[in-house]
Amino acid sequence: MALNFANNNSLSAITAKPSGLSGGSMNLISTQTASSSANVSFTSGIDDTYDEYVFKFYNIHPQTDNAEFQFNFRDGGSAYDATKTTTFFYADHREDDAGASLAYDTGRDLAQGTGVAKISRQVRNHNDSGLNGEFNLFSPSSTTFVKHFIAKNNHVLEGDASINVFTAGYANVTAAIDGVQFSFSSGNIDSGVIKLYGVS
Repeated sequence: MALNFANNNSLSAITAKPSGLSGGSMNLISTQTASSSANVSFTSGIDDTYDEYVFKFYNIHPQTDNAEFQFNFRDGGSAYDATKTTTFFYADHREDDAGASLAYDTGRDLAQGTGVAKISRQVRNHNDSGLNGEFNLFSPSSTTFVKHFIAKNNHVLEGDASINVFTAGYANVTAAIDGVQFSFSSGNIDSGVIKLYGVS
């Protein structure tokens, strides 16, 4: 596969995309705007249309200071209680440069748990604070394989630090995942937008 360049061999001079080059496109399925919401639940649009679904978080602001952002899966019933095994690690750095760390957090992972799974540490509710990031869910309609997810976000941590959180895992169920619910560990989602995309 060769790229077509003009004579100056500059990347800015690419004149055509190679025919063998492919890439997925993001297709917006739905948008939900939180306003003092107990949770944000996506109960439609998650099916076998796409092999990957992406949730994008924009300025998610907690009502309660130091609340933790979390999620759970629905697997065909009415309850959000799918069995999950997850990982949780983070890197943080204080505004005043007084400290930084990189750590695995055993207190926020799950081993075959049905409760909510944490995807942040404590998010500040200051007016200039909040959380932004994304959550990838793979093949949720499979009735053969576990359903994997990867989430990453950045938010303002207690003590005024920037923290980058990485979580991942799988829903260890044979039923299809047909709903995803996001909430905070305490209080409402004061404001913010979550968009759901399918990747084709």
